[in-house]
Order: sequence, then structure tokens, then C-alpha cells
Amino acid sequence: MALNYIWIAFFLIAFFIALIRLIFFGDTEIFMHLVSGMFSSSKASVMDIALPLAGNMALWLGIMNIGEKAGAINFLSRIVGPFFSRLFPGVPKNHPASGQILMNYSACFLGLDNAATPLGLKAMASLQELNPDKETASDAQIMYLVLLTSGLQLLPVTIIAQRAILHAKDPTDIFIPCIIATYVAALAGIIAVSIKQRINLFDRVIVSWLGGITIFIILLVWYFNNYLTKEQISAVSKVASNLMLFTIPIIFISGALYKKINVFEVFIEGAKQGFETSIKIIPYLVAMLVGISVFRSCGALDYMNDGVRWICVHLNLDTRFVDAMPVAYMKPLSGSGSKAMMINVMTTYKPDSFAGRLGCIFNGSADTTFYIVALYFGSVGIKRSRYAIPFGLFADLAGIITAIFVAYLFFG
Repeated sequence: MALNYIWIAFFLIAFFIALIRLIFFGDTEIFMHLVSGMFSSSKASVMDIALPLAGNMALWLGIMNIGEKAGAINFLSRIVGPFFSRLFPGVPKNHPASGQILMNYSACFLGLDNAATPLGLKAMASLQELNPDKETASDAQIMYLVLLTSGLQLLPVTIIAQRAILHAKDPTDIFIPCIIATYVAALAGIIAVSIKQRINLFDRVIVSWLGGITIFIILLVWYFNNYLTKEQISAVSKVASNLMLFTIPIIFISGALYKKINVFEVFIEGAKQGFETSIKIIPYLVAMLVGISVFRSCGALDYMNDGVRWICVHLNLDTRFVDAMPVAYMKPLSGSGSKAMMINVMTTYKPDSFAGRLGCIFNGSADTTFYIVALYFGSVGIKRSRYAIPFGLFADLAGIITAIFVAYLFFG
């Protein structure tokens, strides 16, 4: 129901703002922009997202099917079982969903977007098998989705690459701030959902896993910052990401060969499921991206920014962060939209300006909540998302606030 009201609000807000601009400001082209945005976004949702995703879905669900038949997913499930059995109490111990969730988080962690989405949709489908009410999101699905919306990522390769394209003096200087912001967003999401679901966060296993991950990130950031040059950080990011991306199918295929499985037939079986899923999600993509398009085209984001600036001026606060806020507004709505906003901020204020750097940190601090809800829940037929959206937005907010603080700390 939350997604229903939000989608309706996109259109109503866009209509009234456009009407005001037409009547009071004589903007005769505003409705043309809205209609044009509707058609272009509906086309892009199919041609630029759904169809390319079909290929990735077929590839990675085929590879995942090989991994399941070879026993690799069950092996991963046993490793993370103690931790996930506490964080996802509705998922039975050693269930394949645990391994699939770990695979998805690993891909997100390394910035492997092409692999992360197919792996994530497979994990959501496995969680749906355990869901007693097929139209209502389960506790496990909500925890999983909120963690996805936090956008936990160790290697913001695409952001660094874009800064390099725009000739930033040091394209990697946002590396550590991005990690801090996205990790705080993920931690905030875990804590909030755990409190809601009455999960004991002081359980020894949860504390040891989260503590271990925190220490690992701190040590890795410290090593990168003290022992690697800017060029080496970029090279390690690219090599580590692509090495893992190719190593996964090699391990799965090797395991399948050891078990004397017909690898090609198993791949085709999984690939068919991937194509079917990508077709199923097209209506959800069209609905969400068209709604976001009209909300953006009417100028609502600009008015929000003007309001924030007005408040900061009257409170005698520094307003430099406001120039980058359009990226923060767009991030929960659209990944491509937030990327476009980030590029626009860097182009307008220069990539090495405070606003340019903060825009990059915003873009790396969280993920697209509404897009993820529509995509992942739509793929399994979930109609009632319960508290997934507000808690996902809470994680986004934690990432945005942290991004502002670390930007002033590192570049202020």
C-alpha cells in the first residue's frame, strides 16, 4: 500500500506543480515535458533496463543453477548459516537462500552491478518459497531488501571512473568517505529492522560477525590509504572486481565437473528462469520509472532544494552542501537519475569542489529504494511491502547525513 500511495503522489504532485507553473508563470511547455518524460522513461524501462537485464539474468541464473547443482550454494549456506539464522530467523539453517544472499551481497560489496541484480532476484525468489503469504513481504524479505537499499559497496569503481573522466585532480579521494557513508547506512538499516523484528543484536554470533566485518573494512581502508597510491587503488579495484566476477563461474563449473553433472544443460535450465523473470518485472519497471520521471520533470526536486537552502540561510548554517542535495533526493528514486545529477553537480561546480565531491559521496552512500522495492518485490508478486519502504528510506537518510558529515570532515 505504501508503494501505491507514493506512486499516486508522484502524479498528483507533478500535475499540481505543472498547473501552477502554467497558470501563474506562463510555462506553456511544462505539460509537454511531463508527457515527453512519460514516453521516454517507459521506453527506457524496457529497452535500456529490462532487455539488457534479460541477458544478465539468463547468464547469472544459469551460473547460479550450476552452483546449486554442484553444492557450492549449500556450502556457502553452511558458512554463513549461524549468522543468517539470527539475522533471518525465518530462513531455516543451511537453506540455499543463505548462500544466494551471501553471493548477492558479495557482488554488491565489490560493485559488480551486472551480477548483483540477477543474484539478488534469485535470492528473493528463494525467500518467497519460504513466505507463507505470497502477496505480503515476510520479515526475512524486508531485512534483505533494507540491506540492499543501503547500497553497501567497498569499491565505488563507477564513481571514481566518472571523476577521472571529468578530470578530477584525485579521482579516488572520495573512496574512504563513500565506504564510511554506505557502511553507516547498512548498519542503521540492520539495527532499525532488528529492533522492529525483535532480533537480539547483542547475540554473540551477530556481534562477532558485525564486529569482524567492521574491523575488516577499517583495516582495508587503512591499508589502501597508507600503502597504495591513487593509481594502485584504482587498479586493485578493477582487478579484484573482475577477478571475482570470473572466478565464481570457474569454481561452480569445476564443482559440477567433479560431480559429473551435464553443465551445459543445467546452465540452460537456469537461464530460462532468468529470461522469464526479466519479462515478468517489465510492468513494475515501467510503472515506477514513469512515476519518477513526472515527479522529476515538474521541478519538484528544485523546489525542495530551494526550501532546504532557505532554512539553512535563516539558521545561519553553511549552505555549500545544498548544491549537492539533488543527488541525495534522486538516489532513492533512480540510480541513473542520481548518476546524472552527480555528473551535473560536478560539471556545474567542478569535480574537486565541495559540492562535486559531496555529490559523489551521496551517490555512493545508498541505493535506489523505490526501484529496488518495485524490482525485487515485483519479481515475486509481492503486493504489500509492509514497512520495507520507510525502513529502506531510513537507511538512505542515515547514509545521506553521514555523507554530509564526512564531506565536511575530509574536505570541509
